[in-house]
Amino acid sequence: MKDKVAIIGVGCTKFGDLFEQSYEDMVVDAAHAAFADAGIEADHIDAAWLGTYSPYGGHGKASVSLADALRLYGKPITRVENFCATGTDAFRNAAMAVASGMHDVVLVLGAEKLKNRPMRGLSSEGEHPYQTDGLTAPGIFAMAATRYLHQFNVGREALAKVAVKNHDNGSKNSKAHFQMQITEDQALKAPMVAWPFGLFDCCPTTDGAAAAILCRADMAKQFRDDYILLKGVGLAVTSGRPWFDASFDYVGFTATQSAAQAAYKMAGISDPAREIDLAEVHDCFTWTEITNYEDLGFCRKGEGAHFVMEGRSALGGDMPVNTSGGLKSFGHPIGASGVRMIYEVVTQLRGEAEARQIAKAELGLVHNLGGPGAVACVVVLGTA
Repeated sequence: MKDKVAIIGVGCTKFGDLFEQSYEDMVVDAAHAAFADAGIEADHIDAAWLGTYSPYGGHGKASVSLADALRLYGKPITRVENFCATGTDAFRNAAMAVASGMHDVVLVLGAEKLKNRPMRGLSSEGEHPYQTDGLTAPGIFAMAATRYLHQFNVGREALAKVAVKNHDNGSKNSKAHFQMQITEDQALKAPMVAWPFGLFDCCPTTDGAAAAILCRADMAKQFRDDYILLKGVGLAVTSGRPWFDASFDYVGFTATQSAAQAAYKMAGISDPAREIDLAEVHDCFTWTEITNYEDLGFCRKGEGAHFVMEGRSALGGDMPVNTSGGLKSFGHPIGASGVRMIYEVVTQLRGEAEARQIAKAELGLVHNLGGPGAVACVVVLGTA
């Protein structure tokens, strides 16, 4: 698929506590922002992919929820759900349809309404043999983080460094859920959620929607000169019950490693740390960003804490990570996050990221990690 699919338009709502907007409102805002960015109308769309996780409202968030919101009737619409990799997997499926020649111009839209719904918080992540009521996402990732901190002799200061960095980036982003800077002291002294995660180590529950318009690369110039090309994509799925896998060491995720290698192979990348200019990675928790550095090949296993402590992943570093503010500051409406991350990388590659702009960015990466580290999707995007 390398260089066969182009992104010609992107759109994103403000993320946050959007109590004044419905699911349909957010879908319309994101889609029409992408239509305007691409210079097209809705009737140019041949097909659409909807990424959404929550089963509540909007006809169970089936494909008709997108059709009704956009009046996009009589065309194929597919709903995708794949844990936190929902948005990037929707993008992947749309890209395959374009690359195959089945469709010329398609819409990818991720949307999630998590703040007004009939249940509190997010559901538990299946059952663990030692806790019959199931574990929450902080509980699962805290187990892995605890193992990692012990094995590599890392302190919570490294986690705080991630939180401070991503809040600083988010403070420069008008669409982010949290637009505030914090200090390392605040992060370290915040109320504990699941050790070693304090309040500022966890991404927020957020509403939001994002969209992208894809087309065949050979027709992209009809719409704009600064289109962005898909260079590589990979998806990998491992066990959803890693605690039953005796080989799982809790210090990294094989799904990310496998998805990254597939994307790098397609993109022709042999040294990601040198070739990639910026990355949006899945920082559902601060430790997750650290292990993602390693699993994505930006540094060796066990060196992620040094990577962030040395400032390498900051805006001025050699590998800026989560320039948008990441899930930590931008927010994490599950189905929308992957598409929002694509929105950020496209914005960066087009030189439109304002105060958080990375100079001369030509190649960017998007990464999502879903469930208990069971599914990962990696997308590599580049300038034409």
